[in-house]
Amino acid sequence: MTENRISIALSAQDLAEIQTAIQTLQAKLQPLLIALDAGDKNALAKMKDKSVPFVEKVLQYAQTNPTFVPAYLNIVEMKKDFDAFTALNNILRPLTQISKNLDDTSVLCGSEAYTAALTYYNSVKQAAKMKVPGAQAIYDDLSVRFEAQKATQKKPDATN
Repeated sequence: MTENRISIALSAQDLAEIQTAIQTLQAKLQPLLIALDAGDKNALAKMKDKSVPFVEKVLQYAQTNPTFVPAYLNIVEMKKDFDAFTALNNILRPLTQISKNLDDTSVLCGSEAYTAALTYYNSVKQAAKMKVPGAQAIYDDLSVRFEAQKATQKKPDATN
């Protein structure tokens, strides 16, 4: 017997509210966001947790000691970028956790449903082998899912 590790149901109202929340996030964030290709993203300097205090200190020093700010460095734009980074990370952190948990939960739900489906399929397959009335039609319909696998397993070895 398979273990049932999850049993959840989402109401239509909850799903509608979640979709509305997603649409709100998209409407508010999408105009602000950009997409980078992997090469561009990898080439960028990354600000991680240890770099945040450093950037904060630099901003403080640059504002209190503007003598050392090079003419080509725009501190106002730097502060704007840092503030946006902070705000976006405050959005990103909980969404990343939700996304990870959503993915894990979806995988578990799918695994349990697929495992149960395979259990039923194997039962029908056995019943069809035993000529139980009605089983062959169900087996024929369900076995379409595995036709590609059967075809690759039956191919003769080209080296023989």
